[in-house]
Amino acid sequence: QVQLVESGGGLVQAGGSLRLSCAASGTIFSNNVMGWYRQAPGKQRELVAIITTIGTATYTDAVKGRFTISRDGAKNTVYLQMNSLKPEDTAVYYCNVKSYVEDIWGRGTQVTVSS
Repeated sequence: QVQLVESGGGLVQAGGSLRLSCAASGTIFSNNVMGWYRQAPGKQRELVAIITTIGTATYTDAVKGRFTISRDGAKNTVYLQMNSLKPEDTAVYYCNVKSYVEDIWGRGTQVTVSS
């Protein structure tokens, strides 16, 4: 069974940066979309950014211009470079891999941005 493991979360001051990583174990379907979602306390999970196999990326407006998603196909990994972090970015960030045959979620990594 494929599993996703996130890393790179932590505590950072507003304006700082963090880089999240997510590695998929085993074999995943080749035609897929990898992405990051987040869930803040008391709120629903929301999409942050997704990226296709060929590198087409989509971002939610709240992070556009500050976050960059990337992926390494050979390693089955996806990254999220987060710059100019704001307190409202505080949330648990979840990695996701979605395809025609699977929809896999990581356990999440906490990102806390202080004022």
